[in-house]
Amino acid sequence: MKYLVILAFVAIIASLGTALFFMMKAHDDGPSRGRKMARALALRVGISILLFASILLAWKLGYIHPTGIPAGK
Repeated sequence: MKYLVILAFVAIIASLGTALFFMMKAHDDGPSRGRKMARALALRVGISILLFASILLAWKLGYIHPTGIPAGK
């Protein structure tokens, strides 16, 4: 599960970097630049939702356990 989370974070950062690249690209001023940037950001949102759902499912199935601060401390 640890590696899945790390891989998802790397994919999220890569998608943000791709969107930044398309936003800063000066020689392509057509509508395709905005479309590519929007697609990269939509991919980031999709990966984030998939990561959240995977963590929630892993918790429900007992693969991971919360280890937060005990109540009353």
